[in-house]
Amino acid sequence: GITLSVAACAALSVADKQSLVNDGSLVSALKTLLFFTVLMVTLPIGLYFASKSFVFEASMGMSNKDSYFYAAIVAVVAVHVVLALFVYVAWNEGSRQWREGKQD
Repeated sequence: GITLSVAACAALSVADKQSLVNDGSLVSALKTLLFFTVLMVTLPIGLYFASKSFVFEASMGMSNKDSYFYAAIVAVVAVHVVLALFVYVAWNEGSRQWREGKQD
């Protein structure tokens, strides 16, 4: 009876620990996703308007039509950089969790 209870408590403890690890990894993944979502919205738009106004029109003296074109290129490059960073972070986080899961 007592041995069975200790074994059952140990099994529940391991299950609870695994559940907490899974919940922690879910929260971590959601934080990462939220961070990159905010970055994906704000960075390209901010760089578009900043580069159009300050870099291409003010510093380089480009026309309004040309500055739209080059600022759009800056925004597209920013989107690609954010996507590449997200894939890199997600890949490393996934491989880290896989390695930790293999050790248990």
